[in-house]
Amino acid sequence: MVLLSGASLTIAQVCAVAAGEEQAALSPEALEAMRRSRAVVEAMAAGEKPMYGVNTGVGLLADQRIAPAELAELQRNIVRSHACGVGEPLADGVVRGMMLIRANVLAKGLSGIRPLIAERLCDLLNRGVTPVVPARGSVGASGDLAPLAHMALVLIGEGEALVGSERLPGGEALRRAGLEPVTLAAKEGVSLINGTQAMLAIGCLELGAARILIETADLVCALTADSLRSTPRAFDPRVHQARPHPGQLASAANLLRYMEGSQIRESHVNCPRVQDAYAIRCAPQVHGAVRDTLAEAARVVSIELNSATDNPLVIDGELFSAGNFHGQPVAFQLDYLAIALAALAGISERRIDRMVNPALSEGLPPFLAQHPGLESGYMMPQVTAAALVAENRVLATPATPGSITTSGNKEDFVSMGMTSALKLQQVVRNTRYVLAIEALCAARALEFLRPLTTSPVLEAAYERIREAAPRTDADSVFTPVIEALALAIAAGRLV
Repeated sequence: MVLLSGASLTIAQVCAVAAGEEQAALSPEALEAMRRSRAVVEAMAAGEKPMYGVNTGVGLLADQRIAPAELAELQRNIVRSHACGVGEPLADGVVRGMMLIRANVLAKGLSGIRPLIAERLCDLLNRGVTPVVPARGSVGASGDLAPLAHMALVLIGEGEALVGSERLPGGEALRRAGLEPVTLAAKEGVSLINGTQAMLAIGCLELGAARILIETADLVCALTADSLRSTPRAFDPRVHQARPHPGQLASAANLLRYMEGSQIRESHVNCPRVQDAYAIRCAPQVHGAVRDTLAEAARVVSIELNSATDNPLVIDGELFSAGNFHGQPVAFQLDYLAIALAALAGISERRIDRMVNPALSEGLPPFLAQHPGLESGYMMPQVTAAALVAENRVLATPATPGSITTSGNKEDFVSMGMTSALKLQQVVRNTRYVLAIEALCAARALEFLRPLTTSPVLEAAYERIREAAPRTDADSVFTPVIEALALAIAAGRLV
């Protein structure tokens, strides 16, 4: 059970709830904090003073006063009018992560809503009701309005939701789960849709995936390095202590450890080659920079998970209309992650080429073919990797500088963070495929060096690769084995 207080939610917990491995509930402290801030809103709603989103319109219509008898209708209309997303739905795990993070934001007790609203989000998670949320339509300020509005629709018995694999109208989905629709009170519609939770949910899940990719990249790089009879001397810790970036130190230590005890290495220890190509020699520097980018993204995301991103906020008995919903801190990190992973795929593809290109492959058969000419061998997997790297270069173009004014120029600078998040999802998939292709080529290259063996760690990795992609010595269709290896990498089975 993940207990939500608004102060302690972790990336790992988001991933666990998103995968359906944990349930969620509000802490007693959160319930009390929410009751206190709700009392402030109810007192203000009964008064004459205008309060944004409570008794006024939203966006450019913030100057329009709403009569007390229409406050509930205002909140329902806010949710309905903002539910204008389009395109394919977000993955179930993303929506579950989004609901969890939003419930945690509300649990801070700074939004002024009834505990019932956050409790109902937990109910949806725990009873397997997942709103259908179109992926596109958010500019990342005032947060992810459209995705969160589609989530909120189900709470009021509208929209659509998945129960198991069945797609149902929101009201029927609630009925199947034994839940009643909520009637939103003052401020509750605004509090459900203001925030960065859609881009943040994607960020959490892709960060988890990216951590597996960087560990896999170090392992597969070591396999490639040994298959090309490279030297581990460039990974000596004394070199990296001279430039002690944490990620660089970690990747260099991995590469050195993975190659320790290799017969292949011992067979060419006195060869005349002085230096290896950058794709191997500089792997700690490149992989390490990716590691450091992941660490910074995790720092920012961890702060955002436990931040109040609502507007207005209830603090010390006062209502503050401000801008914590703006997605810029998260959006920058999502762009940086895409750039870093594009580089990780790029250096992997260069290592692939060094194994298959007869001009570079250090005595391996052309394209790792058993009968070059009659067979094309691994010529085309490198082409696929090149295509994926080219796509990554386009997707790594940052979205964050591209603000477009919205809401009648009231929202005149937005983050475009959801665009950054959606691009990142594809970069992660593409990078996983490139690493799968490198693993496939490295395993094949090692087979041409038999009876020499690589290190014990790398021999175990070779066996795991061959479990997903059995050996074949003749030309065959590569797609199934690349897909199988990508799935193995995603599950963390190679490392």
